[in-house]
Amino acid sequence: MNSRKRCRGGSVLEGALFLPWFIFLFIGALDWGFYAHALISTQNAARVAALYTSTSSTTAADSTTACQYALGQLKTAVNIGTLSTCNGLPLIVTAAKVTGPDGQEASEVVVTYQTTRLIPIPGLLAGQATIRRVCQMPLRS
Repeated sequence: MNSRKRCRGGSVLEGALFLPWFIFLFIGALDWGFYAHALISTQNAARVAALYTSTSSTTAADSTTACQYALGQLKTAVNIGTLSTCNGLPLIVTAAKVTGPDGQEASEVVVTYQTTRLIPIPGLLAGQATIRRVCQMPLRS
């Protein structure tokens, strides 16, 4: 009977020791999820905007409309909400007519997105990231 009383509370102690690690892992997974979503959304925004700008040589450098397409793709981002322009952070979109790798005319869209401040994890995540994606497509006409 005495040995049973001495073992009581062991699982509570283990739980108390492991709880900070579980919280740390949960916060880390949550942050990684936000960063992954931001990376994918930024890439999609660049692709959709480049798809629009590649329709003709007149739209190849149309940053204003490319911005609207990028905003449509990034509408689920936390800090984009009511943003209507893409001239400064958290979102910068530029479109330009360039020469592609094959020597033909192409459209290039650069989307730069700055995430919101999340929980920094020293050595892994800085708390805020600036993501830059470039998409280049040949002009169709």
